Amino acid sequence: MDTEAAKKFQELLLAFSQAEDLEVRRQIETQLWREYGKELAVFVLDMSGFSLLTRKYGIVHYLSMVKRMQLTTEPIVKAYGGDMLKYEADNCFAVFPDPLSAVNAALAMQHAFKASNLMTSDDLDIHIACGIDYGKILVIRGTDCFGDAVNRASKLGEDVAAAGEVLITREAMKRIPGEAEIKAREVAVSISGLSITAYSILAT
Repeated sequence: MDTEAAKKFQELLLAFSQAEDLEVRRQIETQLWREYGKELAVFVLDMSGFSLLTRKYGIVHYLSMVKRMQLTTEPIVKAYGGDMLKYEADNCFAVFPDPLSAVNAALAMQHAFKASNLMTSDDLDIHIACGIDYGKILVIRGTDCFGDAVNRASKLGEDVAAAGEVLITREAMKRIPGEAEIKAREVAVSISGLSITAYSILAT
């Protein structure tokens, strides 16, 4: 975690909120995008079944599954050139240099959990849903990220994708080269009341 970068980011936000002069605000915003702005693929993972499993077995049972999810996903993120930002409850937030890397990491995670689920009882099986988008975002390395692409990836992964599904926005899908042979089916989804086109990645 880059604590100095995170501290400076918060200081700039505070200065922006306290500035009354519009030109000063513009300069601070420009500085924020210059120092923290990047074009990246955003990856958000959500574990399925939190409410049901917690009610049935208790929070400790579910937290132990969250820990297993973390131990499995972090090395996969790194293996595909990603930067792990944070784990928040049963969610995983990461960024990748391009959408193809994010999709390959998501597929690797799905395969890893399918394999591990063969060795556990149903009540210990881990199922994940993933959302991916691409765009210009504000990134504090190893800490957090902000922007439209983050919001869309979060909505896809947490609210729209089903267990075992990887959803990617059309904008991100367009950046995956055809020779990668990533197969997907087009789906219409609603995010915050807006209808958008996304793609459900088909497992290989």
